[in-house]
Amino acid sequence: MKSKRRQRTLAGSVEFADIALFSGQKVKVRLLPAPADTGVIFVRTDLDGRPRIPADPESVSSTMRRTALKKGAAEVSTVEHILSACFGARIDNMFIELDGGEVPNADGSARGFYDRIKQAGAVEQQRERASYYVKDPVSVQDGDVAMIALPCESGLSVSYTLDYDSHLIATQSFAASINEEVFASEIAPSRTFCLSTEVEELKKRGLGRGATYQNTLVVSEKGVIDNQLRFPDEFARHKVLDVLGDLFLLGADLYARVVAVKSGHTLNLRLVRELYREMTGAEDAALQAPYVLDIRRIQRILPHRYPFLLVDRVLELEEEVRAVGIKNVTINEEFFQGHFPGHPIMPGVLQIEAMAQLSGVLLLRRLERSGKLAYLLSLDGVKLRRTVVPGDQLRLEANAVRIKNRIAQISARALVDGHLAAEAQIKFMLVDAERD
Repeated sequence: MKSKRRQRTLAGSVEFADIALFSGQKVKVRLLPAPADTGVIFVRTDLDGRPRIPADPESVSSTMRRTALKKGAAEVSTVEHILSACFGARIDNMFIELDGGEVPNADGSARGFYDRIKQAGAVEQQRERASYYVKDPVSVQDGDVAMIALPCESGLSVSYTLDYDSHLIATQSFAASINEEVFASEIAPSRTFCLSTEVEELKKRGLGRGATYQNTLVVSEKGVIDNQLRFPDEFARHKVLDVLGDLFLLGADLYARVVAVKSGHTLNLRLVRELYREMTGAEDAALQAPYVLDIRRIQRILPHRYPFLLVDRVLELEEEVRAVGIKNVTINEEFFQGHFPGHPIMPGVLQIEAMAQLSGVLLLRRLERSGKLAYLLSLDGVKLRRTVVPGDQLRLEANAVRIKNRIAQISARALVDGHLAAEAQIKFMLVDAERD
């Protein structure tokens, strides 16, 4: 197996504007660097609070002819081409600011996005990129439409067979081992397409308002209308482009051989969800309980990082009402080196910090909607009931007592094997995220 690579983000920023394919709206886009472990985050600058929408499987809201992501009331659609460019350029962390609800189409390919990412440049970060090796075949199917991911330790390869059951587009296939050079020259330039017989139906549904013969390949009885193919098998290549954009939502370098037959975004995302479920399955029996947020999602919510991130998993979450999480305590924790040598005990103040971090997850929706951060304001009724030692698992519970515009009060406690270890009443002040 290959050694893990370091995460990458942009070296600078880049800005552009273009027309969105489905809405016809002109949208301004800014690509900005982001810290390690951020992932790709879409930021709706046109909405109050500048809501953020993470590019991950849990945010997928629609796969009807495009991939759309949603967080709360904020949504962004047609993300597959720019995410495919991120996949090809190996950009793992980036903020994508846009003043509309759809990523613009450019020329219908990923080449414009890829070129702008290269224009901004890339820098390595100090954290390793997650990777996932498919160990056993993972498949999804809907009639004669199918996808399968097979083990392949050398990297990622994708094979796509396109069969439209139409005489307008002949059956064609494309296969490639994916690296940046292959992506840039063989996949990124391929453009989106549709049949001329589909145009009227799309118009009736209010779709394709930004489509032209220059940014969409429209295929009629006489061939491509007012345009020329860049590759004889450009349609199959574009389907591979879409597959890569959807696979980017995994948040990890994928080692697999992916074979697709007639698939679109719906089946692509079914495969992504299956792979994501396999990838995030815990190896430690202590982490086998059902959960709603794994460590990757927690890192996208909380600003804390090693060695100060003290929530490993969120088991239950009713936002602004209640949250339950766990912290697995191991001898590898840095604080055990000095607290205390020969008699390791988890500091009570860190138990309280773990409860405060879970409280931050509980307040997630309010913080995202208002663009605020939660700062610890006060602690009351703090009680440390028992020692916590390596091998223990802290069950963290946070219940909202009162949440107002600028103040949130949380009742929190930590338990080990059902016995109370610590408890506190925690008050937070909600402050603007851009405040110094």
